[in-house]
Amino acid sequence: MSPRRSDETQVLLLWIASLALAGVLLYLLAPILSPFLFAAILAYICNPLVGRLALRGVPRSVAATVVLLLLAAVTALLLVILLPLLVRQVRAVAEQMPVYLEWLRTRVEPWLMRSFGIELDMQLAKEWLATHVAEIQKFAVKLLPTLGTSGLALIEFLLNLVLVPVVLFYLLRDWDKLLLNIDVMIPRRWHGTATRILREIDSVLGEFLRGQLLVMLLMGAFYIVALWLVGLQYAVAVGLISGLLTFIPYVGVITGLVLATVAGLLQFDSYTPIFWIWGVFFIANMLEGYVFVPLLVGDRIGLHPVAVIFALLAFGQLFGFFGVLLALPASAALLVYLRYLRGRYLGSGVYNARPG
Repeated sequence: MSPRRSDETQVLLLWIASLALAGVLLYLLAPILSPFLFAAILAYICNPLVGRLALRGVPRSVAATVVLLLLAAVTALLLVILLPLLVRQVRAVAEQMPVYLEWLRTRVEPWLMRSFGIELDMQLAKEWLATHVAEIQKFAVKLLPTLGTSGLALIEFLLNLVLVPVVLFYLLRDWDKLLLNIDVMIPRRWHGTATRILREIDSVLGEFLRGQLLVMLLMGAFYIVALWLVGLQYAVAVGLISGLLTFIPYVGVITGLVLATVAGLLQFDSYTPIFWIWGVFFIANMLEGYVFVPLLVGDRIGLHPVAVIFALLAFGQLFGFFGVLLALPASAALLVYLRYLRGRYLGSGVYNARPG
C-alpha cells in the first residue's frame, strides 16, 4: 500500500470514528444542543443575504451584524403586533370555557348519548374548571408558563435567549471558513463524489427550508386575514397555529379546521359562517398545494408526507425538541445519499463517478 493510499485510509477511518462519536454525542447532549442547531438553521437560511452584502464590499462581520439586527427587528415587530392579540384571544378562550362546557352538555352530550350511548361527565369537568380558571388565565398571559415554577428553566431560557444570536453571529461571520475547513478534511480520493452529494444536499435543504418558511408565513397571514373577514373572533390564534403547523403535511390545515369550526359553532347562531370557514380552509389548501409550495418549495425534498410525519415523531422521541429541528434536514440528507446509492446501483451516471 502506497503512503498516499495509507494516509487516505487513515483519514477515512478518522471520519467514520468522528461520525460515530458525533452520533453518540448528539444523543447524549440533545437537551442542550437545541439553541446551537436553531442558530445553525437560521445561519443557513440567512447566509445568502450575508454573502450578497459581502460581494458588495461590506465586511462579513458588518454584514452578519446587519442581518442579525434585521432578524431582531422583524421578531420584535411580530411580537409587538401579534402577541397582545394572541394573549387576549387565549385569555378570552379561558374565560369562555364554562360556556363551551355548557354547550357540550346541552348539545353534544345528548347527541353522543342518542347516537353511540356515550355519557360525558360534564359536571365534574365544570367543577374542575371553576376551581382552576384563575390558573388558566395566568397561563394565557405568560410567554413561558413553566418559568414561574422552575428557576433552572428561567436560567435555561435566558441562556438560550442570549446564546442563539451569539452563535448565529459567529456562524454567519465565519460560514465560508467553516465550509473550507470541512472541504479540506474530505479525503481527496472521494472529494469529487462527496462534493457533488453535499451540493445536492445543500440544494435540497436550501430550497426546502427557505421556501417552507415563506409558505408558513404566507399561510399564517392568509388564515388570519381570511378568518378575520369571516368574522371569527379567534382568527389570530387559529391562523398562527395553522400557519406554524403548515410544515407538517395536512396537520396544519386539519388542526386549524377543527379549531376554527369549534370556535365558529360556539360564536355564531347560524351555520352559514361555518360554511364560510370551511371555504377558507378549502381555498387555503388549494393555495398551499398548487401555488405556494410548487413556486416556493418545489418537489426537491422528495419525502412522502407519511415519511415527514414519521421523521418528526421519531427524531422528537429520540432527541426531544432538538430532534424536531433535526428531523427534516437529516431526512433530506439521507434521501440524497439514498439517491446516490441508487444511481450507483442502476449505473445512471448521476453520481456514478469513480473515486479519484
